[in-house]
Amino acid sequence: MKTEKLEWIADNPFYTKRFAYYVGRKCRGMTVKDVAKELKLDWETVKALDKEYMEKQLNQNPVAAARVIGIDELSLRKGHTYRIVVSDLERRKPIWYGGKDRSEESLDIFYQWLGAKKAKKIQLAVMDMWKPFKKSTKKNVSHAAILYDKFHVMRHLGDALDTVRKVEYARLHGKDRSYIKGQKYTLLSNRENLTLDGRKALKKLLGANKRLNTAYLLKESFGQLWSYQTEGWARRFFDNWKESLRWQRLEPYEKFSEMIERHWDGIAANSRPENKVSLGFVEGLNNKIRVIQRRAYGLRDEEYLRLKILTCMLPEI
Repeated sequence: MKTEKLEWIADNPFYTKRFAYYVGRKCRGMTVKDVAKELKLDWETVKALDKEYMEKQLNQNPVAAARVIGIDELSLRKGHTYRIVVSDLERRKPIWYGGKDRSEESLDIFYQWLGAKKAKKIQLAVMDMWKPFKKSTKKNVSHAAILYDKFHVMRHLGDALDTVRKVEYARLHGKDRSYIKGQKYTLLSNRENLTLDGRKALKKLLGANKRLNTAYLLKESFGQLWSYQTEGWARRFFDNWKESLRWQRLEPYEKFSEMIERHWDGIAANSRPENKVSLGFVEGLNNKIRVIQRRAYGLRDEEYLRLKILTCMLPEI
């Protein structure tokens, strides 16, 4: 007996590949539960067809040698459960998801998977100021420059500003507290993103508290660091900014300044012309991953999550 293989049959023999890809396209914007309800299919069937679709996407889009990579951590659930996501920043797509945590050994697995030939093509690695990422990158691609992501650096500064806000709230009493209560979002948001009411609340808050006003202005002015085209001018700006902290009694900012000093090489790399890359993709990808996790209500099948992340920027088939 001989069974003929039919190219148009999906892995699940009850469905065609065309239908499997239709289900996969649906699952790019909808939950598995909603797709199953609309098409009157079992939840597991929809998930299996979606997996087949995503595996086909990956087969059609093999990983090419990247010149600029972005390395980021992903928190799977509450607690300290992390995975690593590596992206090709020039082609604007994630290329690897894995590891057991955010350790040096976990990132080593990526470089082993990539292979020595493709690793040689890496010229720039963009990451946050997490020491194990730097150590693994220096060990495996010592020729590559390391650049610390602007968004992660500014997030640390935002945390310092929020700490000042909490200290001021604890220090004050009565009516003086009312200006600060519930204003975390107003204080940490970019001014242009605030509504008219938000801008009024911010103006009122900064006018009522001198230390918060100083901290806010220092945070806003620090963003100028990323505009310099030479390392010398960037260093001069940072030294002046650091000097302006004297006598301000802003301990969280002093700690932030010390952290920048320790990681200066990776931050100064932003001012070199050859390292100018668009980092907006990093934040865009992080937002996409958060949507994937929220839509899936915490995927238990990690292989399914891996496929979702690696295909979220790929074209439909």
